Amino acid sequence: MQLLQITTNPADSLSTGSGESAISVLELLSKGGSIVILLAILSVIAVYIFVERYRTIKSAAKIPDQFMDEIRNKVSSGDIDGAKIQCAHVDSPIARMIEKGVSRIGSSLKNIEASIENVGKIEVYKLEKNLPILATIAGAAPMLGFLGTVIGMIRAFIAIAQEEGTVSPKLLSQGIYEAMITTAAGLVVGILAYLGYNFLVTRVQKIIHKMEYNSLEFIDLLQEPQ
Repeated sequence: MQLLQITTNPADSLSTGSGESAISVLELLSKGGSIVILLAILSVIAVYIFVERYRTIKSAAKIPDQFMDEIRNKVSSGDIDGAKIQCAHVDSPIARMIEKGVSRIGSSLKNIEASIENVGKIEVYKLEKNLPILATIAGAAPMLGFLGTVIGMIRAFIAIAQEEGTVSPKLLSQGIYEAMITTAAGLVVGILAYLGYNFLVTRVQKIIHKMEYNSLEFIDLLQEPQ
């Protein structure tokens, strides 16, 4: 199935036959050589990272509305074990931070804060896993595409130089458009990876703000007069 067609007049046809010539996107990409194959691999990696991170971040953002209220009630009533069990039942970075804080109740407030902060750093690292790879793809794909274009232009001019007599416009235009394919492919991969990266980073930042807010709320709870 042809995703996109470029139609040319008979006089400007890129094929040797008469009439109109239709070139699909896949046929265009096949002329891009090894650079397009590399870009295709990068695009698959980018899609995989985006889907995997999106599902992980979405799951991490879920936390019961009454979670902190229940923790507050249990801690205030001295039910430390119940608070730990409540945290263990929630699969969330926030719950794991609070669970660490609850397990440190009885030690100094400074130690509790430090333990919560350490768990928070680990959870943030887990959330940001593979995001640098996605950012690298966003920056490298356009440059790889431009490299492919430069290589294609060099080949095109070599072919033109080897022609005897007058160079046909067909040979010149075909060499140029084939060389430009990699730039277009690189830009598409790079733009999509860049948008995906920024979308995921924004989601991670929202979770980090929630983690900070809930950790501060828990510390305030410990400082309330019993």
